[in-house]
Amino acid sequence: MIYNSAAEWVAAPRKQVLLFGMSGLGKTHVASLLRDAGGWFHYSVDYRIGTRYMGEFIADNFKREAMKVPLLRELLMTDSVHIGSNITFDNLSPLSTYLGKPGNEQKGGLPFDQYMRRQDQHRTAEQASLLDTNYFITRAREIYGLAHFVCDSGGSICEVVDPDNPEDAILKALSQNLLMVWIEGSDAHTEELIRRFDRAPKPMYYQPEFLENAWVEYRVLNGLTEPEVNPDAFVRWTYARALAHRQPRYAAMARNWGVSIKAEDVALVKTATDFISLIARALNAHP
Repeated sequence: MIYNSAAEWVAAPRKQVLLFGMSGLGKTHVASLLRDAGGWFHYSVDYRIGTRYMGEFIADNFKREAMKVPLLRELLMTDSVHIGSNITFDNLSPLSTYLGKPGNEQKGGLPFDQYMRRQDQHRTAEQASLLDTNYFITRAREIYGLAHFVCDSGGSICEVVDPDNPEDAILKALSQNLLMVWIEGSDAHTEELIRRFDRAPKPMYYQPEFLENAWVEYRVLNGLTEPEVNPDAFVRWTYARALAHRQPRYAAMARNWGVSIKAEDVALVKTATDFISLIARALNAHP
């Protein structure tokens, strides 16, 4: 780790951390708080994915739909209108909408092979965006004069790295310049995330093998052909399994590459000083 003790972390003129864990446990909240406090650069991996690496895919998908409308088709063909996404750190809906959900197209689903192609695009984009982190550390310092850096990673980071491989290229590159910090949720947090997802299911990225197995199992259990699958029902069924699948991968990342902090402690962070103290306690507790 780049900080060998709590004292070294507290005294460091450049504090550089990467937050990881399940979506909804406070990564973006803390990163935004630090940015607003001043002196910290906030790098959002999901934002980078949606703008730098998948922005054209997203815009083309919008255009594809617009071309089905005669008026918009005429305007697009004459370059009279511009269609693009308005992704922000707090609104990643264009990216989620593009990823989509597999199943019945009349219910908003995608054919499974098309869905898997988009998943693969996301995997490539996420890996590239994670590797861009070190470039942004330099950029934050040289252009904006910001010494401290927080990387707000996506919930699927554990799906695109091998946390038990000491030679994993992405984790090696990240850990050389950032302290890897797992925001660990409790069983109660997991149950709340599942309830929240059940109310408003949304697209997300899954590891290919896990997703393919889930797709087959769900259809066998329910006696459905691919076009008969309700997209929302499938992703609801899959979500809890995905969280269980990710938990040991997050734990391995923390064990082998960084430290962990509790989500309930993150919820109490109100200032940058609170965050610095929380990380110091985690370093003290690290074996």
